[in-house]
Amino acid sequence: MAGETNKNSAKRPSKTTANKRGVARLAAVQALYQMELGGENIAHIVAEYENTRLGKDIDGEQYLQADPAYFRGLMSGVVANQKEIDPIINQTLTPDWPLSRIDTTLRALLRCGTFELQHKKDVPARVIISEYVDVAKAFFERDEPRMVNGVLDHVARQFRENEVDKK
Repeated sequence: MAGETNKNSAKRPSKTTANKRGVARLAAVQALYQMELGGENIAHIVAEYENTRLGKDIDGEQYLQADPAYFRGLMSGVVANQKEIDPIINQTLTPDWPLSRIDTTLRALLRCGTFELQHKKDVPARVIISEYVDVAKAFFERDEPRMVNGVLDHVARQFRENEVDKK
């Protein structure tokens, strides 16, 4: 999809107050993107991010500190539950744009958000949706953040109906 920007900068989410879980979400999206394109295993990617990126100074740029346990939990959760997560996302997409056809970064975003909505009941649904819309805004300038909002809102209505208003 058009409108993509640099996928390799886990520095500062644009226009948001950085927090350790927010940085963990951004890093998880980047790491899942890297895994999908590079075919590397989860252990290698998680170690790389924790040892060389999160909270580190890279080429004079200070990367923000992430909650490492939250990052690992997102990574392992998405990978372990992907066969369950993907059909849930596909149900919200139009038949002519299935999950396999959309941008790799969007897939990672939607998978992380769906995983959190299903399994991180201690985090309010609206917080999860808002965080991933902000992550989408860090990568995309067009309609993608609205798509992330719509898909995750639909997923939240499936798994957290008591937290979101019915349409």
